[in-house]
Amino acid sequence: MITKDWKQASLNEGWTYVHNVQPFESGKTLIEILADNYKHSSKSSWKSRLKYGELSINKEQVDANIIAYCGDRIYWNRAPWREEAVPNSWNVIFDNGDIFVIDKPAGLPVVPGGGFLNHTVASMLKNRYQSLDGDRYPIPVHRLGRFTSGILVCAREHKTRAKLSKMFRDSTIGKAKINKTYRALAIQNLSLDFSASVQINAPINKYPHPLLGYIWNASLTSLKCKFKPNLPGGLSAISRIKLLDRKEDGDLLDVSIVTGRPHQIRIHLFSLGTPLVGDPLYLPRGEISKDCTPGEGGYSLHAHKLSDIDIDGEILSLEAIPPNRLRV
Repeated sequence: MITKDWKQASLNEGWTYVHNVQPFESGKTLIEILADNYKHSSKSSWKSRLKYGELSINKEQVDANIIAYCGDRIYWNRAPWREEAVPNSWNVIFDNGDIFVIDKPAGLPVVPGGGFLNHTVASMLKNRYQSLDGDRYPIPVHRLGRFTSGILVCAREHKTRAKLSKMFRDSTIGKAKINKTYRALAIQNLSLDFSASVQINAPINKYPHPLLGYIWNASLTSLKCKFKPNLPGGLSAISRIKLLDRKEDGDLLDVSIVTGRPHQIRIHLFSLGTPLVGDPLYLPRGEISKDCTPGEGGYSLHAHKLSDIDIDGEILSLEAIPPNRLRV
């Protein structure tokens, strides 16, 4: 979906984050706990926030050397910050008064996180529909990456959201049958042909990364990168790819995922040596960028079809027309 309607960058109202101190963290200082858990900020940054009164334990002001114990609650009263401009409109694919499905544009986050609070699908839906239906407004039941466009399923009724959320969670580990097909533009891979699909079974694991502490990647010893997995075995993951077209800027692929692991399509294509065109993190030649995070864009990935969604005996199938770059 292409939109010319944008929500301009603006200052939000700030937010309070809460961290519950775990048993293994008991006896550490406030600063050590925050720096260990939230690697987007250094110890000096957390000390500065403490100095300006943004941090507390159990809502009581403390100093940098205070020891926290299991059961304590650490509060970060984050001051208002400027959120980036994001797309402000979408096409509605399906709406039966409860289930509400949109074609999410690339660049729009689904839920708060990564520097976004108000500029998200969840917040926009609440602001637009709460005044009409009170607490009965659409809420997303699964997630898409910020820069992934396409089908996003929401629901108004709590019972429906719970049922759909469970279905999507089960499909993530391959227990529920929801057929999920994406369109992707990948770096050309001459080993692919039009005659058959290729199945990728590489498990997905955590690897050390200097910015985030870890990122997800394929558990393949043949990958030509220095990052080594720190979990035995990894998470099982299955993707099937089919070559649809050879374009000037890359291979147009149909990607069906049996599971739904973190960044699965990006990682599995990377494991084949054919990452998404423009992916800033999973690079050609088996390299992973030290300077980027999974939340950065530049690639083309579209949630094209969802089918076999069983809602009380009725089978729901959905389709979002791909953007021009991802059409045959």
